[in-house]
Parts: sequence; C-alpha cells; structure tokens
Amino acid sequence: MAQPESLAELLNGRRAAVDASLPAVGFVVGLVAFGQSIWAGAIVAVICAAGLSVWRVRKGDKPRAVLIGLFVVCVAALIALWTGKAENFFLLQIFSNGASILAWIISIVIRWPFLGLVVGGVLGQRTRWRRDPALLKAYSRGSWVWVMQYVIRVAVFLPLYQAGQAEALGVARLALSGPLVAACLAVSWWVIRRNLPPDHPGLRHPVVAEPVQKAAS
Repeated sequence: MAQPESLAELLNGRRAAVDASLPAVGFVVGLVAFGQSIWAGAIVAVICAAGLSVWRVRKGDKPRAVLIGLFVVCVAALIALWTGKAENFFLLQIFSNGASILAWIISIVIRWPFLGLVVGGVLGQRTRWRRDPALLKAYSRGSWVWVMQYVIRVAVFLPLYQAGQAEALGVARLALSGPLVAACLAVSWWVIRRNLPPDHPGLRHPVVAEPVQKAAS
C-alpha cells in the first residue's frame, strides 16, 4: 500500500495529547503547591489553557476550535469550584470518554465509523472513502481500537474519581493522554493496513467503482 503518512502524522496526535493533558497537570500542580487550594488549581489550569490557545492561534489553528478547548477547561474549573471538590475538575473528562464509547460503537454499527469520518475529513475526501468497501471495513475495525482507548480511560478514571483522588486523576490523565493516544494511533494504523488488500493505493486514494450506466431503452 503506497501510503507514506501514519495516522499519527495525519491526525497530529502529539498535539492533541498535549492540549488534553497540560491544563489537567496545571490544575494538580496548583492544587498541591498551594495546600489543596481548588482556586489555585483552577487558576493555573485556565492559565495553561489560555497560553495554549494563544500559541495555537499563532500557529494558524482556527480560533473557534481553540476557544472550544479553552471553554471546556473553564467549565471544568468552575465545576470544581462550585462543588468544592477537586476531583470534579475531571468530571467532564469522565463523561466525555463514556459518551465517546457509545458514540464510536454506534458509528461502527451503522457503518459510518468515526475514524473514517475523521481521516476522510483531514484528507478532504468527505465521505468518498465510504464507497470503497475495503476502506470502510478497515476504518470500522480500526475504530474498535479507539473504543478500547476510551474504555481504558473510564476504567482508570472512575475508581479514582469515586475515591476522591484528584492528584492521582491528574497523573492518570497525563499517562493516558500522550502514551495512550500514541499507542491507539499506532495500533489502529496497523489494523487499517492489515485489513487493506496489498494492492490498495492507500488512504488518499479510495477505490470507488464507477456506477453502471443503464442501457437506453
């Protein structure tokens, strides 16, 4: 298969992992450094998210996408402050991972796998990939790797949240961001390549059969 890029290159997995983990690390650092002060943790987390947002905009990212990430961190900080429980800073993350499990499974079952939608969108193919049976099959099977990524996170986060372990949640968030995302990208890429025929031209070139023209009566 003539395809030079990996999924990590196409989807910029390293950047996504940094954006996901840095504000959470900042929250825990502020929390611990200032004697379990949720206010300090929230302020450090928002500062980290704001700094990332400015940097992303300067790098050419769309302001709307950047602001959504900043908004999510602000909401997480407000939840922790409002409830007075540091572990609630991670509540949105737990819910989002749980919702992702359901959404990704549904996308596979209805034959619109999210992995295909994401990669197809990045490559500017819209849904052309879906008319290639081999790519549809490969993306569907690769999407199960992403389901397992979210299952692992929920399985780790939920017991720590129930135990009120905010610091451990921060460590887990860091450990299950970069390393887990990298592993997920690598394994799902392997699954995709494994399920494509040897002569398939690659992700950039869906093999779409031309519609058969009906003979004129």
